[in-house]
Amino acid sequence: MRAIAIFAALTLSACGGTDGLRDLRSTGAGPEEFTVLPVGPLTIPDQLTLPPPTPNGTNITDPNPIGDAVAALGGRPSAQVAGGIPAQDAALVAAAGRNGVDPAIRQELAVADAQFRGGAARFNVLSFLRPDRYFNAYAGQALDAYATLDAYRAAGIPTPSAPPQLE
Repeated sequence: MRAIAIFAALTLSACGGTDGLRDLRSTGAGPEEFTVLPVGPLTIPDQLTLPPPTPNGTNITDPNPIGDAVAALGGRPSAQVAGGIPAQDAALVAAAGRNGVDPAIRQELAVADAQFRGGAARFNVLSFLRPDRYFNAYAGQALDAYATLDAYRAAGIPTPSAPPQLE
């Protein structure tokens, strides 16, 4: 009887998932929540033929996506600049690009990250018990917040208070 109770407890404890926001794959058959946009009511156009595409043109259903994103993040859509860089940020952008800008940096980083995650997952012996691809791949790069806080305080740098460290 005791063995059955232990087996049942272990079986039920294996059902709990702790992936949370780390596993971004869609597991359901429903719509992706982040791709559903609240748009205006449906209307029937005057012509039922598709217009020719206009590169860099506006979208009928989402005429100002960047302005909407700026407003959703707490910014002012009116502060957008046609060139893309506000005047007060020109010096920052110039300093960031002083050594040149690689136009293919996103592609290079995506390839390097995929190679890193593949190599890190290959050497993980315990991945079959609890696969957590994100944490396993980047665990060696995690910062110890309390060690950093102690180092800053020892250097005399003013730091905010932090919750007590759990032992």
